[in-house]
Amino acid sequence: MSEAILQLSGLRKAFGALVVTDDIHLELRRGECHALIGPNGAGKSTLIHQLSGMLQPDAGSIVFMGQDVTRLSQSERALAGLGRSFQITSILPEFTVLENVALAAQVRAGSSFRFLGRVADERLLNEAAISALARIGLAGKADMVAGTLSYGEKRLLELAIAIAGRPHALLLDEPLAGMGRAESASLTQVLLALKAEYPILLIEHDMEAVFQLADRVSVLVAGAIVATGTPDEVRADPKARAAYLGDDHPEGTA
Repeated sequence: MSEAILQLSGLRKAFGALVVTDDIHLELRRGECHALIGPNGAGKSTLIHQLSGMLQPDAGSIVFMGQDVTRLSQSERALAGLGRSFQITSILPEFTVLENVALAAQVRAGSSFRFLGRVADERLLNEAAISALARIGLAGKADMVAGTLSYGEKRLLELAIAIAGRPHALLLDEPLAGMGRAESASLTQVLLALKAEYPILLIEHDMEAVFQLADRVSVLVAGAIVATGTPDEVRADPKARAAYLGDDHPEGTA
C-alpha cells in the first residue's frame, strides 16, 4: 500500500444545526488520483475549503506530509506544497498569462507582492512560469491577456498556476465544470499526464472523467462518506449506486 501524503481524520464542520461534513476519514496516497463525488449539497466544496485552509473544521485533523496542518492558514498550506484550483475561475484577467503564472512562482519562492508590476522582468520566475505553461499546453499564449482566453483555456491556466507553485499534491475543485465535451476530453488528457507526477484529490461531477482518472473514488452524501474503493468497486457498491451513481447511467455525466 502506498504511503498517505494527506490524511483526514474525524473531520467535522457544522453551520449552526446543519452538519456539512460529518466524521470524514479519507486519505490521498502518493501516486494516485482520489476522486470525491456526490450530489450537489453533499459537502464536497466545504470539505475542500477545510483542506485548503479557507475554513477551519470544528473537529478532527488534517495531516499533510507528516505535518498537522489543521490550524495553518491558506498561505501556509500553499507554502507547504498543497496546491489547489477553484470551482470558479480565479485568474487575474488584466494580467498576461505569463504574469499570472509567474506570480504563483513568486509566492512559492517567498517573495512579496511589492514588486508586482515587475514580475514579468524576473528571469527565474519567468522560466518557472513558462515551464508550467508548456506542460499544460499554453506556452504559445504566454503574452496574451488572461481575460481574453476562452473558458477552457482559463481552466488550463489555473492548472499552470497551481503547478508553478511546485506543489506536493493538488486539490482540484471541479476543473471540468462548464466545459463542453471536446474541452473536457482535452483537459482530462492534461490531468492524466499530471497525475503521473502529483497526487490529486479531485472533486468532479463528470463521471466519465472520474472513472478515467481516478485510482480510488469516495462517495460523499449528506456530509458523510458512504463508499470508498476503486472505480469498479464503487460502481458495484449498492450504497454508492443508490446514493449518487444510479442504476441507469453509472458511467455517465452526473
